[in-house]
Amino acid sequence: MSMLQAGATHRARVLRALGVTPWVRRAPPPAVVPARDEPVAAAGSVACVVVLPQGCGTRELDLVGRALGACGAALARAARVTVSGGRLAGEVPVARAYLVFGETQAHALGRALPAAVMRDAQIVLADEPALVLARAEAKRRLWNALRSLRRALAAAGK
Repeated sequence: MSMLQAGATHRARVLRALGVTPWVRRAPPPAVVPARDEPVAAAGSVACVVVLPQGCGTRELDLVGRALGACGAALARAARVTVSGGRLAGEVPVARAYLVFGETQAHALGRALPAAVMRDAQIVLADEPALVLARAEAKRRLWNALRSLRRALAAAGK
């Protein structure tokens, strides 16, 4: 038995003892290539976009990443856009939901998105990441925002 097989056998034994059922992907996901006539970001093609203030520190970004990761894969892989000087730093993809950290970022998103996109999307406002690190009520508001965002994405997926 090779070393790799012994490690896999040991891992399977430990997971079985812990009561964990490992999931294995059966086939790689198909590569999606947009046609020439299709826009790259079709309406609702992105599940969620996170809008952050410019210059977030490592602790703030780590907090945001962990919070989004705790809410599932759709939020963990959400696109991230920053706001600098009251304007979005890049293109904002069309999404079903937007998680916005802070009022300044919400105003910038409102100026950048067309009215039809804003009407169809779920936009959830949370406190800025620095406040979430510092205050318990900001943490509570962030978890409530993430919970409502997950519900909206689950309802849109059905």
